[in-house]
Amino acid sequence: MAIGLEEALARLPLVAILRGVAPEEVTAIGQVLVDAGFSIIEVPLNSPRPLESIAALSEAFGEHALVGAGTVTTPQLVGDVKKAGGRLIVMPHADTTVIAAAKAGNLIAVPGFATPTEAFAAVAAGADALKLFPAEASPPSVLKAMRAVLPAEIPVLPVGGITPERMADYQRAGANGFGLGSALYAPGATADDVASKAAAFVKCWRTLAR
Repeated sequence: MAIGLEEALARLPLVAILRGVAPEEVTAIGQVLVDAGFSIIEVPLNSPRPLESIAALSEAFGEHALVGAGTVTTPQLVGDVKKAGGRLIVMPHADTTVIAAAKAGNLIAVPGFATPTEAFAAVAAGADALKLFPAEASPPSVLKAMRAVLPAEIPVLPVGGITPERMADYQRAGANGFGLGSALYAPGATADDVASKAAAFVKCWRTLAR
C-alpha cells in the first residue's frame, strides 16, 4: 500500500523540493534521497517538464515515498499532477479552490500560509498540513505565536531558506518538519552532491528529534 502523509512524516519529516530538476536526472536524484531516508519528494511545476519527472518518481518510488508537485496554483493543475501519478499537492498560497480540488481527487493538500487568517482558512478547507512560506519572512518567534493557536494535529513545515543550521530554532518554536529547497538541490547538482547534502539534513533532524 502506498505511503501516506502521517507515515511519511513519522519516518522523516523533511520534504525534498527538486525545483529545476530535469526528467533525465530525476530518478538518480530520487534514489539517493530515498537511500538517505527521505519519504517525501516534491517537483515544483515551474521545473522543466515537471509532469514527466513526477511520473518517473512515482513509478520508481511510489510505494516507498510520497511523490507530488509544488507550485500548484490552480485546480486544473491538480488534475494534471494526479494523472502523472502524483499524490501530494503543495501550494505557495492558501487558495481554497486548489485545496478542494486536491481533496476531491483524494490527494494530500499542503497549502502555503503566512498569516493566521490564511492558516485557519486552509485548515477549514481540508488542508492536511501547512507550509509556512516564505520562512525567511516568518522567523521562529512568529511560528511560535501562530503554533500556539493553530490546531495541534495539523503539521506545520517552514519552507524557504532552510539550512541545517536554521532548523533547531524553528523546531523549538513548533515546526513539525521542513521543506528543503536550494540548500538540498539546485539545478546542476549531481546525485552525489544531493546525497551529501541529504545526509547532513538527516543527521541534523535525527539529532533534534532525540
